[in-house]
Amino acid sequence: MTSKKQLKTRIRARMAKTGESYTTARHHVVGPVAGGPEQPADGGWRFTGGRHPSSAAIAAVLANQGLDVSEPMVFLAGGGIGAGYILWEFQHDGSRCVVLGFRNQWQYHDRWMAKTLGRLGVPYAEHRTSGTRGASDRLAAELDAGRPCVVLPDRYHLGYWHLPQALDGHGGHPVVAYRRDGDAVLVDDRGRAPISVPRERFDAARARVGSYRNALHVLGDAKPGEATLAAAALDGLRDCAAHLSAASDSFSLPAWRKWARLLVDPRNAKAWPKVFADGRGLADALLSIWEGAEPVGMDGGNLRDLFADALDEAAALLDRPALAELAGRFREIHGLWHDLAEAALPADVPELGRIRELTAAIKESVMADGSAGEAEAARAAGELWAARAAANSRLAASGDTGPLFAALSERVAAIHEAERASIARLAALVT
Repeated sequence: MTSKKQLKTRIRARMAKTGESYTTARHHVVGPVAGGPEQPADGGWRFTGGRHPSSAAIAAVLANQGLDVSEPMVFLAGGGIGAGYILWEFQHDGSRCVVLGFRNQWQYHDRWMAKTLGRLGVPYAEHRTSGTRGASDRLAAELDAGRPCVVLPDRYHLGYWHLPQALDGHGGHPVVAYRRDGDAVLVDDRGRAPISVPRERFDAARARVGSYRNALHVLGDAKPGEATLAAAALDGLRDCAAHLSAASDSFSLPAWRKWARLLVDPRNAKAWPKVFADGRGLADALLSIWEGAEPVGMDGGNLRDLFADALDEAAALLDRPALAELAGRFREIHGLWHDLAEAALPADVPELGRIRELTAAIKESVMADGSAGEAEAARAAGELWAARAAANSRLAASGDTGPLFAALSERVAAIHEAERASIARLAALVT
């Protein structure tokens, strides 16, 4: 019989090797559970897992209301996939980080929540209490009344990801606060076990980022029927096609084309040959590509596979078989993103392979054990940030980065062309 420790080791190894999410890697290692999907619980709250934080949070609340609305359908109602590229440079610690946006309106939490819930016919209340004490009291009142809340805290202050102080205020992703336990808030972050966050820390995390300070969404009871879901799917598909057909090179498909050029253009101030001329922060940047594009990261990956699942559902719901054919193409594009991530952070380079292993270990501890895996996640995080510092130093002295940047540029350009053609096809199918 496989012990729990052996099982965790096998799941982590698969996550590090393939870039898969915890749920997917666990399914491949353990196999399907007899009698249907296993749903662990904490009292009356059922953990439903999930891939992307925003869509998973809504799907979890709806599931706990007894509604059978899948995460792919929620994701599609919000407009499906998006595109965005930003290279951040931080002077205080010399780090460089690539931010990749893969969800429709990825930079606007409130707008995405509003249109997603509106299309699904889910009533909701949104609160943006300015004061920390008032926001804390509002959350406590909602939880004590049995109403779980979708909130958007800063990851560093949450604590359970064990991030360094340099990432204080860098933001986070939506989670579900589902009940209080003394002076702690219990959180569902797509895992299989409760995560307990001290109330004071949780309050600080919610208040940290000004653009969505203390944002809170409470979902009301809803019973979306087939007609509502069909309309939501069609609206989401049209939204996706229109959004990704726009000319913006920051928040639409041209962002990939711009990134491909910046990887090799020696003239632009934000071009990689100039930014990384000194080699500083290169390991961080490459890791952020891998973390951003692969489901093993904190944000759920490139989401093209989630969109493909949504297209399959929409094909049946709308009786448009061509959408299922397009789903196959987006699964291929998901593979292109995987190949890019592999090229950015290859596992056969020992230092980089170790970084992948430690990243997977933290994710597995959080997803599988919640707060019970705190010590294990903390140990892995300590090793991870030391390994990242060592890799940054090694790559800074490694010499010519031209071949690497050229190879990445070719892959990004191929992704841009594949997604451009697929979105054009989608637009033709839903107009």
